[in-house]
Amino acid sequence: MSPYTPERYVEALRFAAAAHRDQRVPGTELPYLVHVVSVAAEVVAALPPRYDPAHDLAVQCALLHDTVEDTDRTVDDVAAAFGDDVARGVDALSKRPHLPKPDQMDDSLARILACPAPIGWVKLADRVTNLDAPPHYWDRDKRIAYRAEAGRILDRLGHTSEPLAARLRARIAAYEAFVR
Repeated sequence: MSPYTPERYVEALRFAAAAHRDQRVPGTELPYLVHVVSVAAEVVAALPPRYDPAHDLAVQCALLHDTVEDTDRTVDDVAAAFGDDVARGVDALSKRPHLPKPDQMDDSLARILACPAPIGWVKLADRVTNLDAPPHYWDRDKRIAYRAEAGRILDRLGHTSEPLAARLRARIAAYEAFVR
């Protein structure tokens, strides 16, 4: 049996495409949808071989993970379209803009840890994807901080998926080239 449901994947993909329609991957001309599909690809590649309904949760949250944080879509919109479990996952993956910036990631990580493990998979996959070449306008200090934050994510969530933790460890090591 397939480790995720194609119909749910396409439904979440369409929702994400509409939500992110005018956005670009930072520092590029690529549509933002490339990022969310890349995160979903990382999650799908790391799924255990035996199907579990949690796989659908992980893939849907991967495709939708930035809709609340980066668009005008709300947690209620996500819940109406995909149910409460997906909405809770997307909400946990979304930083709280009312918190001081230094506290936002730790708050999100705490909320992710209160969710089922597949939500942790999404955050690991998100950072794997984000540790590509940084935007040209990031200075060295920003790149160093981003790499350090990736280490915090790995430390807090690595236990949720060894394949994704291994991918993130490798990407953190490779990112060293951007902080020299």
